[in-house]
Formats: sequence, C-alpha cells, structure tokens
Amino acid sequence: MEYSLSHLVASAEGIGLAEAARKNELKYNGLTADMIHDKMKEALYVMRQSAEKGFDPKLHSMSRMTGGQASKLISAVAQGQTVGGSYLGRAAARALAIAECNAAMGKIVAAPTAGACGILPAALLTAQEEYKLSDETLIEGLIVAGAVGEVIAARASISGAQGGCQAECGSAAAMAAAALVYVRGGTAQQSADACAFALMNVMGLVCDPVHGLVEVPCVYRNASGVAGAFVAADLALAGIPSPLPPDEVIDAMKAVGEQLPPSLRETGEGGCAGCPSACGSSREVLEY
Repeated sequence: MEYSLSHLVASAEGIGLAEAARKNELKYNGLTADMIHDKMKEALYVMRQSAEKGFDPKLHSMSRMTGGQASKLISAVAQGQTVGGSYLGRAAARALAIAECNAAMGKIVAAPTAGACGILPAALLTAQEEYKLSDETLIEGLIVAGAVGEVIAARASISGAQGGCQAECGSAAAMAAAALVYVRGGTAQQSADACAFALMNVMGLVCDPVHGLVEVPCVYRNASGVAGAFVAADLALAGIPSPLPPDEVIDAMKAVGEQLPPSLRETGEGGCAGCPSACGSSREVLEY
C-alpha cells in the first residue's frame, strides 16, 4: 500500500475521499464497507459517551491534577463569557471533557492516541450540533480521518515518545481538520491541505507530561488542538492551498520528531514537566 495523501487524493477522483478510503481498506486489509461502517458507528457512540461523562463537574483523575474543568468551560460558553464564540467554545469544552474522561480512566477512543483523544470527536460532534449533520455524515468523516491518520502513522509517527506531541495532538488535529473539510463539502485536495496546515502550525510541539501522567498539559492541548483543526479547515475551505505538499509536511514532522531530544519526548523531564512547580514528588501527587 502506498501511504501518501497525494495518492489518496488522486484515488478519490470521482468517488470522494471516504469511498477511496473504503476501497483501500478492502484491497489491503480485507475490510468490507459494512465492517468499516460498524466499527466507526461504535467509535462514534463511545466518543459521544465519553464527552458526556467528561462534563461531570465531580469527575477527577486519580492525581486530581485534572477533572471538572470542562464543566467550567462549557458553563462559561453558555453564559457568553468566552471570547471565541459559542461554536469554538463548545468544541474546546468537548475536547477537554473527553481528555478529562480519559485521565479519569473512562472509556475513550484513541483518535489516534489516548493523549489526543478529544480533538477529533469534539470537532465532529460540535460540527454535527452546529450544522445539523447526521450520524451517517459523521461516520463518513471518521473514515476520512482514519485514512489520513493511517498515512501519518506510516510516514511519520503518532507516538509522543517517538515524535513529541506534534505526533499526537498534531496528528489528531490534522485528522480532525481533514474530516471537517469533508463533512462541510470540501474537496479531497482541500482535506489534504487542511491536514498540512494543522501539522505545520504545531511543528515541533514537544511531549512534556507533568509527573509522567497524560494530564498536564495534555488535556489542555486537546482544547487548543480542536481550535487548530478549525483554523486549518477554514483555511482550506476558503480555497487557500497548502504552500507545501501535504506529504512533505508529514515527512518534515517525522524529521523534526527525530531531532527532538529524549527529554522532550514523553520522558517527563523537559518543557512543562521541567517547571520547578512540577518537579515535586510524583508519589505525593498520586497519593493526594
């Protein structure tokens, strides 16, 4: 299988990106259209449930570093206290809710990883709410996101330990941006361009979990990641092409990830994890 967004875009000519992705899955992995539909339908159900659970104001992780923040944000949105407006605010709150659900050991969909689990579902669920999209449309969007994620994983990485947070939240934002373009009627090339914009805008983002836990700054990057996906999708839908071929941007992300020192790749030694206030005993945090 050729892992290339340009190849995927070319194969979508006349049939659309989701159908091209389905054909690839049947050809290379033996998955039928019905099998793919059922898998994505189940994923959508879990995504929706994790968002609902994450809005529980009493929710908290074992460390108590996170939890209950999504409830505060959605309340502020409802009261008109945010500067980004209702659509972006609701998406950011959902992304935060799902990430907090994960930190509290709730069931989530790794999209593409647990640390970046809130970005894609928040983008699509909020788009559904905003534009009255059907579940079937969201399932198509998830298929597109999956195809984009497969290319990124094969050409670069979706692992924070290997490529930094650009490989986790960056990849999730790229998948979400491509899916948003698709569900809003954009072309296959525009979805690929949105992927490129999302990745280039977070190029070099490090992985720096405080106390080695997927909580701080991880859950907050889910909120900013969905905002980045919105911006990338809007750029592409406006007819602005990526100035660099999307596949080259993915390759650049891989190269940058390989150049990041180990301290900035999920070891919990640098970045936010190296802040003086974050360098206390992890045992004390876990026994809070």
